[in-house]
Amino acid sequence: MFNFFKTKPKNYIDLSCEDFQKGMTAGDAVIIDVRTAGEFNSGKIKGARNIDIMSPSFMAQIQNLPKDKKYYIYCRSGNRSGQACDIMSEIGFENTYNLASGIMNWPYEVV
Repeated sequence: MFNFFKTKPKNYIDLSCEDFQKGMTAGDAVIIDVRTAGEFNSGKIKGARNIDIMSPSFMAQIQNLPKDKKYYIYCRSGNRSGQACDIMSEIGFENTYNLASGIMNWPYEVV
């Protein structure tokens, strides 16, 4: 009858810190932090741009991004960035990568 537990397939890839760090150095990589401005200002991955998923302008901001890039997306724990990857894949982005454990487990430099 109803399958309430059916999950839709993910159209993005969850990455470990090591794989995320390797991937974000590619020439066509764009690093996006989807946390709030306050969280972003308290420490971010070098080169990241802030597009707050909770902002009313989130959709407008991501719709203006080129779809031919690779997007490395993170938040505090990996939850909001996973949601952002989902949204982006639904509107045609094919290369979205989620930092599965979030920046709170990031062992590399934060600026």
